[in-house]
Amino acid sequence: MNPQTRTPHARTVFDTGRTRPAAWRIAQLRAIERMCDEQEQAIAAALLSDLGRPAMEAWMGDVQPTKAEAAFARKRIRKWMRRRRVSVPVSQQPARAWIQYDPKGAVLVIGPWNYPFYLAMAPVVSAVAAGNTVVIKPSELAPATSALIARLVPRYLDTEAITVVEGDAQVTQDLLAQGFDHVLFTGGTEVGRKIMAAAAPTLTPVTLELGGKSPAIVAADADIAVTARRLAHTKLVNSGQTCIAPDYVLVERAVAAELVTALCATIAEFSTTPDLPIVNQRQFDRL
Repeated sequence: MNPQTRTPHARTVFDTGRTRPAAWRIAQLRAIERMCDEQEQAIAAALLSDLGRPAMEAWMGDVQPTKAEAAFARKRIRKWMRRRRVSVPVSQQPARAWIQYDPKGAVLVIGPWNYPFYLAMAPVVSAVAAGNTVVIKPSELAPATSALIARLVPRYLDTEAITVVEGDAQVTQDLLAQGFDHVLFTGGTEVGRKIMAAAAPTLTPVTLELGGKSPAIVAADADIAVTARRLAHTKLVNSGQTCIAPDYVLVERAVAAELVTALCATIAEFSTTPDLPIVNQRQFDRL
């Protein structure tokens, strides 16, 4: 096993109990918010290098959502942690019962390349809010963002409880072989199958967000101009490398020609360059 993928501290630190208090969780979430504010330009520069993404799209797709999720969780931590009383049947009275929300332990977050900052850090928000330790494995296909995350996380977050491991698919497999208490992966179905198979020997619970197809349905009474602008924007953002990008359109025949004309005009209006960048040659050839 690659020594760089050994993460003995993740569970050891969790077992100390340091990540359980609300104060620790809130402090980490505040730090993520501060990271997004103070490092917005650095994050945008990394995304420009990896994906050719303009600064506005970087803010909209990666920086702002990460900060918003951290703020949302921070404001609700104490409420989420509170025990919830539940009733018991007569046969079990006078017993009392409640639901108690405990962290799982050590969590592995495997990030994708299409939104390499947000989809690496947003799961961290969830894991930290629940009081877990975290190992972040950013996508090697977005190397500038991966390197940035590896630099920023130790500057802002608890360096023992939240760590970053960079590397390729083999590093991911090495990490999975160690056995975590939960694994979160965002990406495609091909890699998702490998993640689940690698987690199976250790019976590690896995959360897979594998995208899918996104049809759009246009009825005859739709505002065609507005519809065309919404379809074009959602398809063009991040060069279409987005799980919610519309893959195909089902349109009533009566307005089909009008919609096609409006789409062509809107795409020409929205496109600032003749060629939209794709993350790498392999993905370009696949498309």
